[in-house]
Amino acid sequence: MAHEDHGAVYDLLKSRGVSRRDFLKYCGSLAAMLGLSEAMVPQMVAAVESGTKLQPALWLNGGSCSGCTESIAQVDTPDVASIVLDLLSINYFETIMMAQGDDAEKAAEETIKEGGYILIYEGSVMTGQDGNALVINGRKSTEILAEAAAGAAAVLAVGSCAVDGGWVAAAPNPAGAIGVQEFLTDEGISTPVINLPTCPVNPEWIVAMVVDVLLLGKLADGSILDELDDFGRPKLIYGQSIHDNCPRRGHFENGEFVYQFGSEEEKKGYCLYPLGCKGPQTFTNCPIVRWNSRSGWCIEAGSPCIGCGSANPTKHGGNWVDVGTPFLNRHRDLPLGGLGNTAPGTVAGVVGGVAGAALVAHGVGMKVAGRMDGGADYEPMKAHDAKKMKKGGGE
Repeated sequence: MAHEDHGAVYDLLKSRGVSRRDFLKYCGSLAAMLGLSEAMVPQMVAAVESGTKLQPALWLNGGSCSGCTESIAQVDTPDVASIVLDLLSINYFETIMMAQGDDAEKAAEETIKEGGYILIYEGSVMTGQDGNALVINGRKSTEILAEAAAGAAAVLAVGSCAVDGGWVAAAPNPAGAIGVQEFLTDEGISTPVINLPTCPVNPEWIVAMVVDVLLLGKLADGSILDELDDFGRPKLIYGQSIHDNCPRRGHFENGEFVYQFGSEEEKKGYCLYPLGCKGPQTFTNCPIVRWNSRSGWCIEAGSPCIGCGSANPTKHGGNWVDVGTPFLNRHRDLPLGGLGNTAPGTVAGVVGGVAGAALVAHGVGMKVAGRMDGGADYEPMKAHDAKKMKKGGGE
């Protein structure tokens, strides 16, 4: 790459108050998040520095609150993640772009005509009223998505709405909202879809996928598909439950729970499961990557996990909103394979209330993660759990 291109990157870093050392440190943490060895860091640094050669991108909005846009755009301090996104040539981003009217639409049309771009889609696909539930510039949003996805090298479905319809698809769903993957399957469009659920999406994950898919060539050789789970989510981001890495897990193991906000138990940072925490069944690395320039995340802020990282893009209905609300109820329905949806409190009736329900939820999370199917050894039962089981008369 030409020296002047490197200079442009360095000038951009300097203008944002980011040192070369911070840049290298960020690339190292990004490599770790992607499960790459330290030997890959120089290659990643070189890839990000060559950002001026990135493929172009289109950012389209469906039925959304623009929360995912806010998650990325409203950074309060300069950070490397926003700089990497700046290096991505986003030719169309209707929420924040300066271009308007015909000029904006022309930029999108020219990008689609050339092909080979990455399509970032935010919000649900509004199929209601024969696609007229959402019309943009006189065109059905479903027609725009189908055209843009067909010419894309890959689609990033960012946020839970784009993955399975999210809030918009919650019952009774008059807008006919569904996720991108389901829509493209129905339309016979085979463009690879990478699903990044949570409400809103974490900008670090978008950066990781931009680097992993575009810069490291994993889209070109097809290897990115091997790194996705059955729901089209990157395994390295969605392979462990919130519960696995939660700093309050020690209190869970000790049977120490918060039953009421403002209580002494809450002040001591006890486990929030009785207040509706969905951590045992929600698979993201939020506790590791965290939010707001890695300054915190929901449980650290004192809120139970509400399960926004749960999504099933292959099946319409039963998304995280329908399943998880009311959010402060601990007895949410859990999908148990052929058994349908079952509340952990019902299953745990013989083992003693909250502790039993928590253990059932924990067990389901372990099962989904594959830690009970010949993978990692199941953790031994703690003494307090055994006592609670014995007291409840369960097995």
